Amino acid sequence: MGEPAIRSRLKPFCRTVSCCYTKCRRRIGFRFQAVCLWRLRGSSTGHGRCSSARPVKRLALSGRCLAILLFAIVLTQPASSQLGITIGTPSWLPKLELVLQRRALLLTGHSRVIIRAARGVSAGSVTTLILSAGGTVGRTLGVIDAQVADVPNISIATLAASSLVGHISLDRAIAGALERTGATIGAPAVRQSLGLDGSGVGIAVIDSGVTPWHDDLAAPTAGAQRVDRFVDFVNGRLAAYDDYGHGTHVAGIIAGNGFDSSGARSGIAPAAHLVVLKVLDGSGRGRISDVIAAFDYVVRNKDTLNIRIVNLSVATGVYESYSTDPLTLAAQQVASAGIVVVAAAGNNGRDPQGTTQYGGVTAPGNAPWVLTVGASSHMGTSDRADDTMAAFSSRGPAAIDYKAKPDLVAPGVGIESLSVPASLFYATDTRYLLPGTVPTSYLPYLSLSGTSMAAPVVAGTVALMLQANPALTPNAVKAILQYTSETYDGYDPLTEGAGFLNAKGAVELAQFFAAPDGSDPTSGDWSASLIWGTRLVRGGRLTADASAWSTGVTWGASTTASGLPIDWGVIGPLDRWTMMSSASQNVVWGTTCGGADCGGPWNHGAVFGTSDDETVVWGTSDEETVVWGTSCDDPSCQPVIWNQ
Repeated sequence: MGEPAIRSRLKPFCRTVSCCYTKCRRRIGFRFQAVCLWRLRGSSTGHGRCSSARPVKRLALSGRCLAILLFAIVLTQPASSQLGITIGTPSWLPKLELVLQRRALLLTGHSRVIIRAARGVSAGSVTTLILSAGGTVGRTLGVIDAQVADVPNISIATLAASSLVGHISLDRAIAGALERTGATIGAPAVRQSLGLDGSGVGIAVIDSGVTPWHDDLAAPTAGAQRVDRFVDFVNGRLAAYDDYGHGTHVAGIIAGNGFDSSGARSGIAPAAHLVVLKVLDGSGRGRISDVIAAFDYVVRNKDTLNIRIVNLSVATGVYESYSTDPLTLAAQQVASAGIVVVAAAGNNGRDPQGTTQYGGVTAPGNAPWVLTVGASSHMGTSDRADDTMAAFSSRGPAAIDYKAKPDLVAPGVGIESLSVPASLFYATDTRYLLPGTVPTSYLPYLSLSGTSMAAPVVAGTVALMLQANPALTPNAVKAILQYTSETYDGYDPLTEGAGFLNAKGAVELAQFFAAPDGSDPTSGDWSASLIWGTRLVRGGRLTADASAWSTGVTWGASTTASGLPIDWGVIGPLDRWTMMSSASQNVVWGTTCGGADCGGPWNHGAVFGTSDDETVVWGTSDEETVVWGTSCDDPSCQPVIWNQ
């Protein structure tokens, strides 16, 4: 049926679009709470009556109305059948993330969105389009050629249909990955035996800001704060401040020197310098567009400020593939610029009932080019042997794309770092405030938990690695951290990643690669494994010049951008790492598959296995909940719950 015929058939419906949600939705099977077409009662004229008492909203027939109705028909098969129209999915529908696909059916309201220009189109070119659709234009995000805008929901479909638009995402809310130090990972040993403290390495902290003064952030000689630059993407203020307290705590974990505690609460890289970019407000909330703007700032100023690392202890949910999410795409541009992006995995390791759940890793930690950090507990000791996983730490795989995450875990429970007197944390978390050992007018330290605290532990470790070997690429850094991590019994790679952070081993291996002579530094505790894409790879040894570590190689790809195979490093002269050798394990596993679990109702799920023939079946128990099913036939068996 051509467009004129469709337009003619839809004309009466365009006049009688109704928002009689409850009964109309039930009658035509429309699952989304949005605009619903009338169900006709023995009439094809469009003049039937809805069983709801709500008044009919009449609209003039227009291209916008037609676009909305066509979209509604695609999503409401009974309605399209009733109209006698057979229509496929609009070509522009994949341009919208899931939430916006639903909002595009609303007649009222506005959405704050990020509109990415089509390939070859500048972000500025879509400005006129946005204005013509009744929207208002916000900041431009040059790092991904995108435009922030506030648009009427009724215009979303029209915008998506434009050839100027590549993709539209919701400008989602972000928050700190907070669930409510250094000795256990070997950082003091690095400083004492190797003489490394992060000097000369710049670290961008994208968070809630930083205190204008803390003794622990002062340079030991000049006395000035080691904060080279402060940029406020929330309120536009020029002087440094932190009205929430989260960012200062993170900054102290990375680069505090422990002055107010006589060194006891020193950060991981106490001589590193910081670039602090404020994206969270005084209540700990923000927007991903502000994070992307901060990413843009990092890429533009990386050489001037020698920014080698970005720490992102803020997160948002995963609502679309990392291949289209503007936040993860911006993180990719940062990594491609040679900067290590360290992100918190999130705190979704348990559901509201306290049950362990998988698949809760947050964005941008779901992307393969991001170094994603889960949280462990040091149990109040400096001995790694008694470390355990933090129950709240998010487990993989990443939603939608099912990539293996997290990459590794680091201490994130009861981490003691810097406080800010004029902050929300200082006012509300008084029981977690801690004194120092020198006289101060306030309690200078605060104990917090979360993957927000684990990420900067790794970021500080990376600073030590880059001081030891400035030539390391982000991929090489990730490989070394995973290879030297330590695995503990009882945890799978979807929980602990490649293992628990071993800072001393990572820095030693980084230093070895700077001048590779003599024998490799080795340890029986190292996991000697990597998570590449969706698989855990074991065996062999790392080589400093492997093509996999070059900037621009996507973590998880089997070939370089030019199509050359990725060299994993060698065991012997001719041996290479393998993706699925007898010694390697697929990253997802459960119990042995048998009987109906290998087919039947689970037939639509993927089956994964490991080297010892254990398998797990993914499937759904209904249309809403995804369950990690097992082959256990006992009624008492409990499936692992997939995070919603």
